[in-house]
Amino acid sequence: MDSAFKKSLLFSDMTDEEIRDCLICSGSEIITYEKDAPIFFQQDKPQKLFVLVEGSVAVCRDSVAGKRNIITTVSSPGDLFGEVFLFLNKNEYDNYAVAVNEARVLQMPKDFLYRSCSKNCRYHTMLISNMLLILAQKAYYLNQKLQIISSSTLRQKISKILIQHASEDGTVRLNMNREELADFLNVARPSLSRELMKMQEEGLLQIEKSKFKILNLIVLQNEL
Repeated sequence: MDSAFKKSLLFSDMTDEEIRDCLICSGSEIITYEKDAPIFFQQDKPQKLFVLVEGSVAVCRDSVAGKRNIITTVSSPGDLFGEVFLFLNKNEYDNYAVAVNEARVLQMPKDFLYRSCSKNCRYHTMLISNMLLILAQKAYYLNQKLQIISSSTLRQKISKILIQHASEDGTVRLNMNREELADFLNVARPSLSRELMKMQEEGLLQIEKSKFKILNLIVLQNEL
C-alpha cells in the first residue's frame, strides 16, 4: 500500500485492506503528470477527486491581465485538491491545476463520494465521513488566507503568514518558493523581497532561502 494513502485524511482509520478495496470499488486510478502539465483546466467539468501521491501541484487562477495567482500549493503526499467543486452546483472549475514538478495523482470518481454502496461497506462510510472533515478543515484554511490577504499592508500580510506557520522555536518553513509566496500574497515578487530584506535588517527575521526564523515575535504581533 502506497504510504501516501496511509497519510491521507481521506483514508484515516482505514486498514491497508480497506484502502485497497476502496480504491478498487471506486474505480480510482493513479496518473503521472510531467512538470508544468495541466491536471485540470478552468473550463473542465468537476468529475474526479484528486489526491496527491507524489510530487507537488499548484492550484491557480489568472488575473484579467494574465498574472498567475497561486491559490494553494499541494506538496504533501495524501493531500486533496479540487474537492470543493465536486459538491457545488457548478459545471466547471473556477481555477486550474498544474504539476509543479513530476507528480503522481490519484483520481477517484465523484459518484463514489455521494452515497454508500448497497453492501454498506465500513470503508465507504468512513470515506464519506472523512470527506466531511476535510471540507471543514478546508473552509478553516480559506478563512485564514482571507485574513492574510485582506491586511492593509504587505508587512502585515507577511507577519500573519509567518506567525500562522511558526513552530514553537519561531522557525517557519513554507511549502512555497519566493515567487509562489508572492503569488499567494497577491503582491509583486520584487516588493515582497524588498520588504523581507527590511524586516531582516530591522532584526525581526532571519532568512535562509525558503526558511524563516522569527527573532522578535512581539514586534511582528504588533504589526497585525
